[in-house]
Amino acid sequence: MEDHSFISYANGKSFANGKSLVEINSTIPVPRTRNFFRMLLAYTGPGALVAVGYMDPGNWAASINGGQSFNYLLISTILISSLMAMLLQYMAAKLGIVTQMDLAQAIRARTSKRLSFILWIIIELAIMATDVAEVIGAAIALNLLFKIPLVIATFITVFDVLLLLLLSKVGFRKIEALVSCLIMVILLVFTYQVMLANPNWKNIFLSALPSPELVAQHPVVNGLSPLTGSLGIIGATVMPHNFYLHSSICQTRKINHDNLADVQNAVRFTTWDSNIQLIIAFFVNVLLLIMGAAVFKSGAVKDSSFFGLYDALSNTTMLSNPILISVAKTGILSVLFAVALLASGQNSTITGTLTGQVVMEGFIHLKMPLWARRLFTRLLSVIPVIMCVLMTAKDSVSQQHFALNMLLENSQVFLAFAVPFSIVPLLIMTDDRIMMGQFKNRKIWSILGWVSSIVLIFLNLCNLPATFVSFNMMPKRDAVVFAYAIIMLIILLMGWTCWDMRKKK
Repeated sequence: MEDHSFISYANGKSFANGKSLVEINSTIPVPRTRNFFRMLLAYTGPGALVAVGYMDPGNWAASINGGQSFNYLLISTILISSLMAMLLQYMAAKLGIVTQMDLAQAIRARTSKRLSFILWIIIELAIMATDVAEVIGAAIALNLLFKIPLVIATFITVFDVLLLLLLSKVGFRKIEALVSCLIMVILLVFTYQVMLANPNWKNIFLSALPSPELVAQHPVVNGLSPLTGSLGIIGATVMPHNFYLHSSICQTRKINHDNLADVQNAVRFTTWDSNIQLIIAFFVNVLLLIMGAAVFKSGAVKDSSFFGLYDALSNTTMLSNPILISVAKTGILSVLFAVALLASGQNSTITGTLTGQVVMEGFIHLKMPLWARRLFTRLLSVIPVIMCVLMTAKDSVSQQHFALNMLLENSQVFLAFAVPFSIVPLLIMTDDRIMMGQFKNRKIWSILGWVSSIVLIFLNLCNLPATFVSFNMMPKRDAVVFAYAIIMLIILLMGWTCWDMRKKK
C-alpha cells in the first residue's frame, strides 16, 4: 500500500534493498550504441549538479581575495584541489553505480544506528552551512539588481521552494539541463570580464605549476598569507556533501546491473561527465582569481564582500585598463556579476535540497517531500542571516557588509567538520573487494586518494584554531583551546567510524 504520510520510512519500513531517491532512480534510459558521443550525452547531467558545489557563492570570495593579494600564485592551489575533487568524485560515483547504494546508505549499512545519527547531524550542518552562503548570495543579488531591502530579499529566498516544486514536475533530465545552462551563464560572465582585462596569459599558465611559495606565511596582504589563502581555497573547493549527492544521482540512468559491460560503461561515462563538469568548475574558479588579479588594480578592493565587488566593477578608479573602464561606465560589469551570483545561488538551491534528502533517507531512513525539506532547511538558514541584518541595521553600510561577509565565511567552518566523515568512509569502502569486486580501487588511485584525504583533513583541522579566533566570540586563548578540543572530538569520532566500518565488514 502506498504511504501518504508527510514523514515516512524511506522506501518502506524494510530499507535493506531500498533505492536512493526512488522517484528518479533508474528513470533515464541509456541507448544501446557504441557511439562514444551519444553515450556521453546520455550520461551527461549528474556531473553538472556536482560541479555546482565547487563554484557556489562560498567559493567566490576565497578565489577573488587570492587574486587580489597574491596575483596568480594560487592558481596551482585551485588546480591541485580540483584534481583531488575529480578523484574523490569518481570514487563516489563508482560506489553508487556498483553497490546501488548512495554513500549515506553504504555508511549506515556498516555503522551502528547511534553513530549513523551523529554522522547525519554533521552532514546536515554542512548542508546548512552551504545554504547560508546561498541565502546571502541570493539576497545580495536581489538587493543589487532590484534594490530590494536586504531583509525582504532574504525572505524572498524562501520562495525558491516554488521553483523546486515546478522542477520536480518536469523531470530530472530537465533539471540537469537547467543547471547546466546556469553554469554556462556563470562561465560566460566571468570569461567576458576577464577577456576585457587582457591578463598576462604567460604568467597565468606558469602559475599552474606548484611552488614552495604556496605554503609560505609571508608576505601578509589584507590579513592573508599564501598559506592561509591556499587553505581558504582548498576548504572552499572540496565540498563533502557532494560525495553523497553524486553517489545517488549517478543511479538515475537505467542500466542492467547483471550485465558487467553495462556497469563498466556506466562507471566510464559517469566519470567522463564528472571530470568534464569539474574542469568547467576549475575554469570558473580560475577566472574568479584572475578577476581579483587582473580586473582590479592591485590592492584596490578593500571590501571583499559581494557588495564591495559589485561596487568595484562600476568604479572606474579601481579597474586596471581603459577597455574595462569604458565598459564599466555602462554598468554592465556589475550587473553581470550580480546575475552570475543569482544563478550560482539558484543552482546550489537545487543540489542542496537533493543532497539533504539523500542523507536523511540514507542515514536515518526517513523521507519527506522535497518542497517540505527545502522549506524547513531554508527557514533555518534564513534565521542567522535575518538576525545579522537586523542587528547591524543601525550600523554603517560598510559594517553591515562586513558582518554578512563574516557570517558567510564563519558558516563554512562546518564543512571542515564534515570532510573526514565523507572521504574516509568513501575510501574504506571503494578499497573493499567484497563490496566493489573488480571495481575495487586500483592501487595507484587508492594511494592518491588516501594522500589527498590526509592532506585535506590535515589542512582543514589545522585551520580551525585560526578560524575560531576570527569569530571574536571569546578571548583568543580560549578560542584556541576550544578549537583543539573540537579537533580531538573529530579525531575520536573518526576513530569510532573506522572501527565500526571495519567491524561490520
